Amino acid sequence: QVQLVESGGGLVQPGGSLRLSCTASLTASGRTFSTFAMGWFRQTPGKEREFVAAISRSGGNTSYADSVKGRFTISRDNAKDTVYLQMNSLKNEDTAVYYCAARKYYIDYSPYNYWGQGTHVTVSS
Repeated sequence: QVQLVESGGGLVQPGGSLRLSCTASLTASGRTFSTFAMGWFRQTPGKEREFVAAISRSGGNTSYADSVKGRFTISRDNAKDTVYLQMNSLKNEDTAVYYCAARKYYIDYSPYNYWGQGTHVTVSS
């Protein structure tokens, strides 16, 4: 099984920064963290979950939603089984529950099979 646990959410003022972490537990999965491509998504009440950022297995390739490009950075530390989302210049509209997810390949048609429980981010003055 693959379990993902997010942390780092909270309340921040507009213009502030937060760093989210997502640590994988891979006990009995037979796989290592570096064999998963990872992504971050977010969801607000009444809206569908939306893509935020993705990163390849090695970390050499990344992609971002237009709404966060230039403000958010996704990275990973395979030695720590952890993926990060550095969020800068936060806006009120970034308020959401943020989820990390894992998939086999860093390609569009590779589905995200594993999801975390989410961490709340609130941007408000």
